[in-house]
Amino acid sequence: MAGSKFVYVTFIRTTPEELWSAIVNPDFMRKYWFNIHFDTDWKLGSSWKMMFPDGRVADTGEIVEIEPAKRLVLKWRNEFRPELKAEGYSQCVFQIEPVGNATKLSITHTIDVENAKFIDAVSGGWPRILSNLKSLLETGEVMEI
Repeated sequence: MAGSKFVYVTFIRTTPEELWSAIVNPDFMRKYWFNIHFDTDWKLGSSWKMMFPDGRVADTGEIVEIEPAKRLVLKWRNEFRPELKAEGYSQCVFQIEPVGNATKLSITHTIDVENAKFIDAVSGGWPRILSNLKSLLETGEVMEI
């Protein structure tokens, strides 16, 4: 496949159900996603918007696949940076798997654009967001990075 891809895998000392709740609960999401949250009903085929604290739309898309506590696939487009929006829609896959007393979270973000600026952008954001998520679930505090 031509295009660009970013993959991030982490293991979090939590259950798949608690991790799922952290991903889809907008109030919890604000804690680890720098006060940003998703606005959606989390149903197959539904649209979603990622909202900045001031009400501006950061990103938009559609829920392509949803299997609570196991898998979430989102069609995803940046809305606030013209050069990223111009690259079109990407796909983001959240894969959740129990592993011993932890849960493995794999994020795979792809776009059908070679050397995509969008993938460069998310490759800087995902590690910070997911490190905060892991820290919050395991210790009750974010890292504030």
